[in-house]
Amino acid sequence: YSLGIILAILMFSFIVFFHELGHFTLAKKNGIDVEEFAIGMGPNLFAKEYKGTKYCIKLLPIGGLCMMGEDEEATDAPGNFNNKSVWARISVIAAGPVFNFILAFVAAVILILMIGIDKPVVGAVEQGFPAAEAGLKEGDVITGIGGEKVHIFREISSYNQFHQGETTEITFLRDGVERGVVLTPQFDDSLGYYKFGIGATPNEKATVFESLQYGLYEVKYWIEVTIDSLKMLVTGQIGFDQLSGPVGIVDVVDDSYQQSKAYGAKIVFAQLLYIGILISANLGVMNLLPLPALDGGRLVFLFVEAVRKKRIPPEKEAYVHMVGIALLMLLMVVVMFNDIRRVFF
Repeated sequence: YSLGIILAILMFSFIVFFHELGHFTLAKKNGIDVEEFAIGMGPNLFAKEYKGTKYCIKLLPIGGLCMMGEDEEATDAPGNFNNKSVWARISVIAAGPVFNFILAFVAAVILILMIGIDKPVVGAVEQGFPAAEAGLKEGDVITGIGGEKVHIFREISSYNQFHQGETTEITFLRDGVERGVVLTPQFDDSLGYYKFGIGATPNEKATVFESLQYGLYEVKYWIEVTIDSLKMLVTGQIGFDQLSGPVGIVDVVDDSYQQSKAYGAKIVFAQLLYIGILISANLGVMNLLPLPALDGGRLVFLFVEAVRKKRIPPEKEAYVHMVGIALLMLLMVVVMFNDIRRVFF
């Protein structure tokens, strides 16, 4: 087996573990009984009970669970999930995605300290393309694109990717004065997409304070990329055949490992951190979607309860989540089929 595949499985398992750790930590903090805390899915490889919680490692290293009896009726037990205040329960459910964003932030800070910051400073300006014709110069600091603030150079690239061929306003600083230009990207036949003709400058070394600041920008960037990708999926600009799941993630990590291993352990680690930030931020956003069976779906029920001061009957909520799980499993099968077809055929 490739070491890249093993690293991918370990990384994916750790990200899921950290998500479940969020639920677990807030549950314990709020005095909620946790019946089972498990990493993986399927039959148990290891199980041990400690202080009323069964800790398990399961056969398949995908997914995980933190069982708190949230679909059950409230009982007299003081640690019952449904006996706690609605805001305590909201904090427990929201903690999983929040822990994903925290993990992405920590990884981003480490990565920035290692490789520096890709500040939005114009490097090479390609002649014959709109940026050069509009008078943009090397050293200009781009501050905004399409009405959105820019903090890192990749925000310019991703904006162009999600708005191919669209006329766009770009604001930039030159000699301390903010200016603006309106550019219509030009099609590059050799690359097959529209571009402005702006190159990036090499990464700048970061101080600890800058790494914390730009770590937030990095997480914000990946959250926005995930949301923009979901919008494109909903509007049909990208198809379900382009979705990727655990098999696809393992393949991407393995490819990244194979390409970077010749450059040494530091580059391999940096690549894994970069992919880890992407996956963790992505998992955080996906889990907050207001869909049944996801954390976001559970939060919808809890916020409704907070407003109406009365819980929706547990059996009705459980039925909605059961339908959601069935649809989610169906989606996972479709995504896995796509991944297998892409990777092996």
